[in-house]
Amino acid sequence: MKKAGTNNPVIMLDEIDKLGHDFRGDPASALLEVLDPEQNNAFSDHYLEVSFDLSRVMFIATANYMDPIPPALKDRLEILELPGYTRQEKLAIAKRFLVPKQIGEHGMADAGVNLSFSEAALLELIDSYTREAGVRNLEREVSAVIRGIAVQVVEGSVKGDLEIDEHRVRDHLGPQKYMPEMSERTAEPGVATGLAWTPVGGEIMFVECSRMPGKGGLMLTGQLGDVMKESAQAALSYIKSHLPELGLDPEVIKDHDLHVHVPAGAIPKDGPSAGVAMIAALSSLLSRRCVRPDVAMTGEITLRGLVLPVGGIKEKMLAAHRAGIKRIVLPERNEKDVVDVPEEIRDEMDIVFVRTVQNVIEAVFADASPAPNP
Repeated sequence: MKKAGTNNPVIMLDEIDKLGHDFRGDPASALLEVLDPEQNNAFSDHYLEVSFDLSRVMFIATANYMDPIPPALKDRLEILELPGYTRQEKLAIAKRFLVPKQIGEHGMADAGVNLSFSEAALLELIDSYTREAGVRNLEREVSAVIRGIAVQVVEGSVKGDLEIDEHRVRDHLGPQKYMPEMSERTAEPGVATGLAWTPVGGEIMFVECSRMPGKGGLMLTGQLGDVMKESAQAALSYIKSHLPELGLDPEVIKDHDLHVHVPAGAIPKDGPSAGVAMIAALSSLLSRRCVRPDVAMTGEITLRGLVLPVGGIKEKMLAAHRAGIKRIVLPERNEKDVVDVPEEIRDEMDIVFVRTVQNVIEAVFADASPAPNP
């Protein structure tokens, strides 16, 4: 900066959520002064003991998670949330950039091979071999397929024009790494489909309920966090206090224990947004009515029966669309967040906004008739 004669660079602080502190010091404390425009014009470096004006420097920081960033440091940042790519965006990026780049780096043209990927092959890579918010692993899988073709070129078994289809993708990469989420979907009472947010995009999850003779207890399994356990307790309390309004016989809970399970059991889960799915699954079990197999839902519930807004709506809707969901139930106060979802996805889904638990019950059940007792 001294040689350039000006001090207005852009400084990139990558992975700021990975800051650690121990006996050697706390980098976050130094950044409090560096990133504060009110006091960084006289920043003093404790190594050089020289004051320096940082007020004209633009700092850009990146992070995967917001929680590990200290609150005082977070207060000095203007936070911009960038959602992950949609399925169609990944497809376009692969077609225009990733595939041409990897074909060039592997020397396919020099070997006299005109290599291309079909759209079905790229979608197979996106859906069955990667699960991420970006495209880094997608590029790795494209590269792995091309390396397999390069071996065949050297052996002389591949020449001229060649289009990679989904069958060749499976031949080179082996069995699918990620199976379609809705393969576990079943149309039976006590099962509801919820929506979850993860750092690599949205996911669908199932909430399963079962009833057995007992003393009115509630069992929760599936590595649920404290907030999620409280959501299940709140859902059951609401149902118990509104049995007639929900059309349920008080005898259905008496002398029975309830078990709520959220697969996959090895993955920790937490957050309040599964409350709507839990109350739908419990209502389904107790009324012997099936939740529509093509509906997914998200939202926090209260003991008064209100549905509160949650985050990650775009990612959750993209996950629902990817899984073949036709109807999605969202809190009424999340209507403003649907604007961020691509129009082609909104047009293909029936979006139902709910304000109360009663609205949820009306939106998710396939019909009003109970299923026969097993």
